[in-house]
Amino acid sequence: MRKVNLRSVDLNLLVVLEALLEEKQVTKAAEKLHMSQPAVSRALQRLRDTFADPLLVRSVDGYDLSVRATQIVGELKTVLQSVSQIISEPEFSPKTSKQIVKIAGPDLETALYVPDLLAVMSKQAPEMQVELDSRPADYFEMLSRGDIHFAISGVPPQIAEDQFHRALLDVTDIALIMGQHHPLANKAITLDEYLSARHAYISITGKGPAMMDRRLREMGKKRNTVLRLSSFMSVPDFCEKTDLIFMLPTNLIKKISLGRAVVSRTLPEELIAEPFPFYLYWHARDHYDPMHRWIKEAVLQQAGQHSV
Repeated sequence: MRKVNLRSVDLNLLVVLEALLEEKQVTKAAEKLHMSQPAVSRALQRLRDTFADPLLVRSVDGYDLSVRATQIVGELKTVLQSVSQIISEPEFSPKTSKQIVKIAGPDLETALYVPDLLAVMSKQAPEMQVELDSRPADYFEMLSRGDIHFAISGVPPQIAEDQFHRALLDVTDIALIMGQHHPLANKAITLDEYLSARHAYISITGKGPAMMDRRLREMGKKRNTVLRLSSFMSVPDFCEKTDLIFMLPTNLIKKISLGRAVVSRTLPEELIAEPFPFYLYWHARDHYDPMHRWIKEAVLQQAGQHSV
């Protein structure tokens, strides 16, 4: 078989070839393709050179297919259909899809947003599954490796931000949470009282220090931090049984405070900052994938937000 270098072949000619083999006439093929007759004649000559075969040969009734053209006519249609499918946007049907959606994020963030997604999926995508990973980890590294489809985080990526897209899920203030028995539980807390108290914080990556410790260092201050956790779910237990204070987004405090002997207090005035955003993140490689778009819009719709 003659070896062909595809780099030397104009694949656009295959579309012209399909019309020529169907119409068996340059004029009709030109009309079908909305091309001029001379342009189709030139394309036919290039095709003859490429295939080393006349393709169309004169007959009693005008033109007929050569043996080579007869052999390739069926294959050509299949090839062009395959190319069209490759180029066309992939289809996604939630009702029939059996895909697995992999989402990662801290336990409370996922508890805030993923249940609503599952409620939507149970009606619109009943055969799809969700794998939820709330282990402490660098979720952006997981996105980069392709281990997950989405990450929910209030902490922005530290490197390679251009790899990721994001959409706002929620904006919330930051507050303090402590046990009802805590000496500061029933008063406005001053900066000195805050610094003298015993503190704990959550590290979703398993690393420190906390954002507040970095901010205090910039102010030339330091607080007494004695505990680092990797999960939000045990915070009420530590608040009820110790004198530790945690600083958390208020939407998370509301989630973990129900039925617990804890209280929430405002930060000292000097430490009050801009509201804290939560984002849904995904990698650039998945940005145009229809399944990703459907999941993203479902999450944002339930969160009362819109894609950005």
